Amino acid sequence: MNTPSTAELCNCLAIRQAARHVTQLYDQCMAPIGLRTTQFSILAKLSRLGPMTINVLARELVMDRTTLGRNILPLEREGLIRIGPGVTDRRSKEVSLTEAGAARIRAGFERWAEAQRRFEASFGKTEAAELRRVLRAVTATEFGGPSGTAASSRTGPD
Repeated sequence: MNTPSTAELCNCLAIRQAARHVTQLYDQCMAPIGLRTTQFSILAKLSRLGPMTINVLARELVMDRTTLGRNILPLEREGLIRIGPGVTDRRSKEVSLTEAGAARIRAGFERWAEAQRRFEASFGKTEAAELRRVLRAVTATEFGGPSGTAASSRTGPD
């Protein structure tokens, strides 16, 4: 009898592998405009929601602050975003989109749409919509405290 290995049962590994696979497609499509998918996501979030502190932006992107910091530095160097003191708290750093950033995001939407089309053509439009729904539910799930144990009735088999 063949039993699945731990790696085959690992939710985290499966999600990370899928994320890397899909990211490669989007990065390939974004390459002509000089952005990686993560950078495009940062610009798109700022375009849609306006200026925000680094901490709020990190929360919005479900990204730790350190990783966000590494991703915004090239955007600042290229003049696509501006990082300055916060409006309400001068000790915090606020990130805002520049005109150059707004122009780059407009150019990027065509490339992003191409990646979307390619993904949906391969995976299926209905399946892609269902995948987004499920992944949003995963993102909204509370997994419990530091020990990782959550008081949930969904932890065992049905």
